[in-house]
Amino acid sequence: MCDDCGCGLYAPPGTPRRTPPAPAADHDTVVAIRESLYRANDEVAAQNRAQFRKHGVLAINLMSSPGAGKTYLLEILIPLLANHGLRCAVIVGGLETDNDARRIQRTGAPAIQITTGQACHLDAAMIADALMPLDLAELDILFIENVGNLVCPASFDLGESLRIALLSVCEGDDKPAKYPALFHKADL
Repeated sequence: MCDDCGCGLYAPPGTPRRTPPAPAADHDTVVAIRESLYRANDEVAAQNRAQFRKHGVLAINLMSSPGAGKTYLLEILIPLLANHGLRCAVIVGGLETDNDARRIQRTGAPAIQITTGQACHLDAAMIADALMPLDLAELDILFIENVGNLVCPASFDLGESLRIALLSVCEGDDKPAKYPALFHKADL
């Protein structure tokens, strides 16, 4: 799907497989990498986090598999929060369509769609770009509805204050064991 996390190297049986570039035959040097591959992302995430703190916005990264109920949860939760005077907005990540963003907009909350194409997660730069049309001073809570995936979203700091992992009972009770990174990194 994407080149950031390497999942683009996988191809189902019977389809052409992308292969990583082979090392040059005349080189046998081993180089130890001692800096995070996510450094650039983490720098933007820190900037996002500073913006959220500056404006007193609670940013929540909502993660789950596709169809587990992230959008439905927000459709129910946003009006309840509004009844308590809390102003919410949502950044919606998805491979295609703006269906979920349109559903969120019906709650009265602003919803910004990020269509990732084939990328299986949101990253901090995508969030920074999506923040531009929002007035953070007018918000209390920003929900980030991440791309439906139990693997890649766990690897990327978006600048959020909290990570929530949503699990649908229909998926089976073995998901935390099969996808431990997402569930270990979740605050709730």
